[in-house]
This record gives sequence, structure tokens and C-alpha cells, in this order.
Amino acid sequence: MSNDTILIVDDEEDIRELLKYNLERDGYKVLSAGSGEEALKTARLKSPDLILLDLMLPGMDGLEVARKLKSDSDLSYIAIIMLTAKGEEADVVTGLEIGGDDYITKPFSPRILNARVRAVLRRRQGIDYESKGIIAIHDLVIHPGKRGVVASGREVELTFSEFQILHFLSKRPGWVFTRSQIVDEVRGDDYPVTDRSVDVQIAGLRKKLGLCGNCIETVRGVGYRFREKT
Repeated sequence: MSNDTILIVDDEEDIRELLKYNLERDGYKVLSAGSGEEALKTARLKSPDLILLDLMLPGMDGLEVARKLKSDSDLSYIAIIMLTAKGEEADVVTGLEIGGDDYITKPFSPRILNARVRAVLRRRQGIDYESKGIIAIHDLVIHPGKRGVVASGREVELTFSEFQILHFLSKRPGWVFTRSQIVDEVRGDDYPVTDRSVDVQIAGLRKKLGLCGNCIETVRGVGYRFREKT
């Protein structure tokens, strides 16, 4: 099951409902919009991982939506699969040049669409995250710029210190850090170091992260590390 969020943008409600049904069966969280303007608003509010974008929209068409997405530094990471009934080469080429990741011509098989969605998400995983300094590991997404954390698809509110500790450890999976090293990184050299202060922060962090909290491992007699990918 996937934790990725997909935004469907199509002015035909029947198509949106069909796509929603099939994608939700594959475990995706699905959002929908019936116009280009609504799509941009939803993208800014919900930060989907991928957009299924119909090119033939009333008002602002799909190509203009794609242009606006790719010109916005906060949204440019979102993958785009274009849906088109035209099948015209010029539209497809334009869409891909703007920054679209793939296209599908209507009518289409839901099974093929789902396979293309999985393929695009696999290709995009890590590439755009890396360019923005975002860390994606063990079902965690850590966004330093926004100081945001998503654990198993759920947004998590962290204190300043908790976020600093998580970001510090997750940047170097497998490395073991002493409590003093952690505090120096988070607060600076002048902050009074006690084992207890670090342990309390780690305990609170693990609790907030839920199942993802087991990514932070205790190394007896030394300190803590972030679990490596397996």
C-alpha cells in the first residue's frame, strides 16, 4: 500500500470518480479538482506527490496549470501525468517540455494508468527531494525549508529541538552520535549538556513519530543513530 497523494484534475466528474476508485484501491490518498484554478489552490494547500492533469480544462487549461506548477519553487517537485483526448503530438511535446513526466491518451485502461502512476512515482522518488534538501526515508518525509515532517502519511508537529534532532540524525543514517554531539548540533557549544535532556527529547520525538519512531535507535553506552535503509 502506498502513502502517496494524487490529485486528479478533470472537468468531467465521472472520470474523476472512476480514477479515484481505482487509485484508492491501490492505497493512494486521492484529491480531486474540476478546474485549473481549483487544481493550483489544492496543490498549494495539500502538496500532492503527483497530479493527473487533463489538458482540456475550462478556463485555465492543463498546459497553463503545468507551467504555473513548474515555475513555483514550492510546487515544482510535484510529478505530472497529462491526460489528453487529443492525442496530438504538438500538445504532448509541449506538455513534456514544460516538465510533465508522462502522458496518457483517453480512453485508457485503469490498470495501465495505475502502472504508469507507479512508474512515475518510482522515478521521481528521491530525485526532487534531494534537489530541495528533502529527506525521504523509512516512511518519513522531512522538509527542512518548511520545517515539516510527514510520518506514514500523517503530518507531525515537532518542537524546534525535536525537528533539529530528527533532521541531524536522518541526514547520516547509520552514524552513531553521542548526546553531546547531538546537543552541540542543535543548540550550539554554550548549551548545557546533560544526558537526561537529550533522552527526554528523543523520547518525545519517538512518541510523536508513532511507528516511524523506531528509526531512531539507542546505542547503549554511546548515544543514538538513525536506522539505515535495508
